[in-house]
Amino acid sequence: MMQIRIRQARLRHIRHIRYSRHVMLGSIFTALLVLAACGSSSSTGGVSPTALATATPATSPTATLTGYPVKVYFSKTPDSENSFNAAFPVNRVSPTSQVEIYSVQLLIAGPTPEERTAGYYSELNSLFSGPSQCPSLGPVGGPDFTLTLNSKGTTAEQGTATLKFCRATLSPGIGADARVLANLRATLLQFATIKKVVILNVQGNCFGDQTTQNLCLK
Repeated sequence: MMQIRIRQARLRHIRHIRYSRHVMLGSIFTALLVLAACGSSSSTGGVSPTALATATPATSPTATLTGYPVKVYFSKTPDSENSFNAAFPVNRVSPTSQVEIYSVQLLIAGPTPEERTAGYYSELNSLFSGPSQCPSLGPVGGPDFTLTLNSKGTTAEQGTATLKFCRATLSPGIGADARVLANLRATLLQFATIKKVVILNVQGNCFGDQTTQNLCLK
């Protein structure tokens, strides 16, 4: 009888160890998924498409088995050269419910090789220069941008999203600036509770504002 009890105790101990290992591996796997979603390198320019969330997501798209369907708006040849505000959607899937942030990350990453062949392009990635000026998110360094919902700059404003670049931007001209603004605004305005988008450079001034009067913050 004593030997049976010893064997039963050993079996319970083994089961506990196996369960603990299963829980630990599950936690590690989940963490790796999060890091893959938020810290992977860009496929088009070596830029780490990471972002700092400063508010809860503006909307909650219906999740599928693979993630959250979203659209990313790129420029396209020759339409966007003739009309700077012309932006064209492509379908993507976000693995995270922070769909606003991930959509901008995908815009920075740029179109797929097949989409580039079809004429789609994004100038946002190539505008970045130097390291991120925002706090580091870990081994991947600081983010490329921050996104604050329900805020115009530093002022609370319902329905307005403020995207601020964390890296310096070197623009080749007003056409590129206008296309970048069009891509960002169209990508963010797809979400129901975002009614207006403000884009700021790393200094906190309105991106692409040739008047230097920060009209986007008025």
